[in-house]
Order: sequence, then C-alpha cells, then structure tokens
Amino acid sequence: MFARIVIVVLVSVLLWAVLVRDGDAGSPLRHHVVQPGDTLWSIAAESYGGDPREGVWKIQQRNGLEGATIVPGQRLVLP
Repeated sequence: MFARIVIVVLVSVLLWAVLVRDGDAGSPLRHHVVQPGDTLWSIAAESYGGDPREGVWKIQQRNGLEGATIVPGQRLVLP
C-alpha cells in the first residue's frame, strides 16, 4: 500500500514538472529590428516596464551579445 502511494506521488510530481516546463514553450518569440539611432537601452525601455538595465541584460543574454554594440538591420530576439 505504501509503495503505491509513493509511486502515485512520484508520477504526479513528474507530470507536474513536465507540464510546468512546457507551459510557456508555445509562446511566440518577439523580435526587434534595430533602426538607426536605436540603443539597447532605448529598446529595453520601450519593451519592458521598470528599470531598463534588467531589460538590457536580458536582451544581451538572449542574443549572445558581449557588449552594447548593435547595428541597424540587426534582428534581436526579445526575451
């Protein structure tokens, strides 16, 4: 009896973990094409509420940017 309860709990936890992980998998990616005069700061300020520094960091991490240099025409994925 105890073994059945343990198995049911383990299966439930595993199922919950899979469902939670896949919850945002279907959300579409947002993109931004860099325009002349755009900066990471301006893109973050217009795309995220609050302090733009966190948005800048997220954009850099998501796009593999080592610095703040972006060029017109570059397509950025917005997290």
